[in-house]
Amino acid sequence: MQTPSELKYAPSHEWLSEDGTVGISDFAQDQLGDVVYVELPEVGRIVTAGETVAVVESVKTASDIYAPATGTITAVNDALSGGPELVNSSPYEDGWLFKIDVTEESAELLSAEEYAAANN
Repeated sequence: MQTPSELKYAPSHEWLSEDGTVGISDFAQDQLGDVVYVELPEVGRIVTAGETVAVVESVKTASDIYAPATGTITAVNDALSGGPELVNSSPYEDGWLFKIDVTEESAELLSAEEYAAANN
């Protein structure tokens, strides 16, 4: 399982980068199986940490995606509308979900080491 050390992780398996990019972890995409659809939030939406902001559907199930921080959605990954499988093949690069202008991070965010230990 890849767990890039420069990212912070929510217990619900979302990751947050320094620049506000959000996606789901390698562990999460592996548990979901083949992703077939991604419902993304609207740009400009103000969200609160822990709020449901997106949905990822796989052949197995649909999973809510929670905001790892409070702030405003500034961008979404439009490439996922035509290629939701990017979430599986590149969860930390091409398969990112959305970007948020962070005003406050969730107090529950974990370091890469803490997240990896919790999911082994």
